[in-house]
Amino acid sequence: MADFLVRALLGGLGVAAIAGPLGAFVVWRRMAYFGDTLAHSALLGIAIGILFDINLNLAVVICCVVLALLLVSMQRRRIIATDTLLGIMAHSALSLGLVAISFFPNVRVDLMSYLFGDLLAISREDLWWIYGGGLVVMLVLIKTWDWLLAFTINEDLARVEGVPVNFVHLLLMLLVATVIAIAMKIVGVLLITSLLIIPAATARRVSNTPERMAATASLLGMVSVCLGLLASYQWDTPAGPSVVVAAALLFSISHLLPNRQ
Repeated sequence: MADFLVRALLGGLGVAAIAGPLGAFVVWRRMAYFGDTLAHSALLGIAIGILFDINLNLAVVICCVVLALLLVSMQRRRIIATDTLLGIMAHSALSLGLVAISFFPNVRVDLMSYLFGDLLAISREDLWWIYGGGLVVMLVLIKTWDWLLAFTINEDLARVEGVPVNFVHLLLMLLVATVIAIAMKIVGVLLITSLLIIPAATARRVSNTPERMAATASLLGMVSVCLGLLASYQWDTPAGPSVVVAAALLFSISHLLPNRQ
């Protein structure tokens, strides 16, 4: 295999492995729109990285984390309905990023790769970001799994049991922000949330415990990456969207199987 295919495969598998269990929480708590909002802010992170001449991966992570903190703060104040707030911030961040990038005429920016991903262009540095960030997220997930699960099942009951609900809520949003930031190179700004949601939704139909659903979601995401890359290689289709299509096909096939919930 060519080096770029190996890097693409390793990068895709790394993102899918961590997106699986985190995607389970996104599905359970119905946070898909929140994921879209953070994904759209990634393009603003690219513009900030170019403006201040800092590593683009780091700029995206910082931008997503800052927006997650801002969302949590505004949700607590209850100034406006959550779905309205998410809609405003999502489209504002995306538009602001596009406008900011237009002010750099001497900088060549491939918007298509950022919007729809460029899996085949993953570098060794990107792999370090994916596996380094993924390892941190995975360790935090393992350490706080019981808290996150209790918070997801019933916030009031979790609070009575001594779970720091506000901290766990913020932590979950920060974890989602981190994964979205490191996954941007794989499927792009417009398709990031699909990599979180579709494998988890598929796993939900064939799993009967939260732990099994999280593990199955990771496995299905990794299978989707392999199938998407194979389709991209065979038929010269865009790699990122091909991965999402493969995940959607697996979801469709899962409906032919008995629901194990």
